[in-house]
Amino acid sequence: MSAIRTRFAPSPTGYMHIGGMRTALFNWLFARHHGGRFVLRIDDTDRERNVESALAPILDAFRWLELDWDEGPEVGGTCGPYFQSQRGALYTEAVQRLLAEGKAYRCFETPEQIRAARDEAEADGRTFLGTRRSLEIDDDRIAEWLEAGQPHVVRFLVPRDRSVVIDDVVRGRVEWDGGLIPDPVILRGDGSPLYNFATVVDDAGMEISHVIRAEEHLSNTPVQVLLHEALGHVLPTFAHVPYVAAPGTQEKLSKRKLEKYRNNPQFRRLFESADAVLPRIGRGGDGRPDPVMVEYYDVMGYLPEAVFNALARLGWSLDDRTEIMSRETITEAFTLERVVKSPAGLDIDKLASLQAHWMTQRPADERLERCLGYLGDAGLVEDVADPSVRDFVGRLVVAMGERLKVYSDVLEFDEFFVADDVMVFDERAVKKRLRKEGVPELLAAFRECLAAAERFDAGELEILMKGWVEERDLKIGQIIHAVRVAVTGKSSGIGMFECLELLGPESVLARIDRALLLCGSIGGSATVADPS
Repeated sequence: MSAIRTRFAPSPTGYMHIGGMRTALFNWLFARHHGGRFVLRIDDTDRERNVESALAPILDAFRWLELDWDEGPEVGGTCGPYFQSQRGALYTEAVQRLLAEGKAYRCFETPEQIRAARDEAEADGRTFLGTRRSLEIDDDRIAEWLEAGQPHVVRFLVPRDRSVVIDDVVRGRVEWDGGLIPDPVILRGDGSPLYNFATVVDDAGMEISHVIRAEEHLSNTPVQVLLHEALGHVLPTFAHVPYVAAPGTQEKLSKRKLEKYRNNPQFRRLFESADAVLPRIGRGGDGRPDPVMVEYYDVMGYLPEAVFNALARLGWSLDDRTEIMSRETITEAFTLERVVKSPAGLDIDKLASLQAHWMTQRPADERLERCLGYLGDAGLVEDVADPSVRDFVGRLVVAMGERLKVYSDVLEFDEFFVADDVMVFDERAVKKRLRKEGVPELLAAFRECLAAAERFDAGELEILMKGWVEERDLKIGQIIHAVRVAVTGKSSGIGMFECLELLGPESVLARIDRALLLCGSIGGSATVADPS
């Protein structure tokens, strides 16, 4: 196989879409598998949509997923510039060639004239392909109008007496009738190129061997093939991969439908997590990342290994059973022949499973540092470098075990970082576990047992509780759930005895006293969380 060169060409519009990242990954994998080069090009010709500051999130997403690029922004290359906005001279040269060879023409028809012609065609039941009236204008008149600054665009003259055929690596043979393709505008009135034209010039100029892109671009392909041929280019190999669908649907994942996705059973969990976490770490408001953005998974504490693994499986498989794969395994095995045609649904459950696996592979010191970062950003710890803080958080992380699914999950255990007199009780947990006949009395009695404990470590506390319930012919469930709610305000969490050891006797006893006040066994009040 000749030199492999692939590219990904995002528009800098403010974020990196998770579906776009999957397409970029396929390009990266194909290039790396074949020892080729991966080019990152910035398609910033649409001046109304592009945001100058929006390039950073795109590059950050690539860095986070560890997708390096061989040519492009910040690294340069021999085929630059790598921003379309800096390649104007190349587009002008290509347009002039097409005009000189009669393969393009200046169109002076106004939008109103074109609209009237379209309406007339529709009324007659004809397919509207344009009028080509500007082709009837003589050269002298065109020269006069150009001298006078007459508004116009440049259109490509589509050869309509032929068909356009490609052998798509994913979709097989695809054919279009050239007689049904309108003459596309390739240069706007302000001199800026349109997408189809700029892409062709750039793909050829950057010697792209394989154009691997989402299937929605398939409709652009016949015009691009004709433009390549008209400019004398070697035609790249095309591979149109399936789009990424919203979880549990066949609908293309779209940022415009964020509110709709809040009702999606799988996506809802991600939105709820974002609502709980992002404001606490200063990422709320209009600029917050959401689950259609790569940034969301970074900010929420997912592992790049897990997201890499999950994205690679969106439309591609190693076989019919293997889910968990390393970056090296995927790169070695990746081929376009194993990419499917059908939409690839983003499976949140599968992502969670992959995340759980890759989280177990991370070293303890990394888990500690990442958790400290979230706790510091949320203001739950003041000094992440304090040895006592690090020791405490390290013990908590160990106790969390598999409950630490993503790094931001540590924020769910804020009961370990708030003062005893401000800890909030969950009303539902209080109602279920504390406000039952006989429970406050049992809790008060066990509180005295804890106060007399000689050692306050998990092992001894477990022995203590088991002995206490046996003496009273009780079941451990009659007290352990009440103790958990009393000391954490919640109905679930880390192991109960590890929890007691971490909090220590002073906090445990003070919190039980507050819980008893809440139950009315002594009188008084305590703060209870709004169950809504």
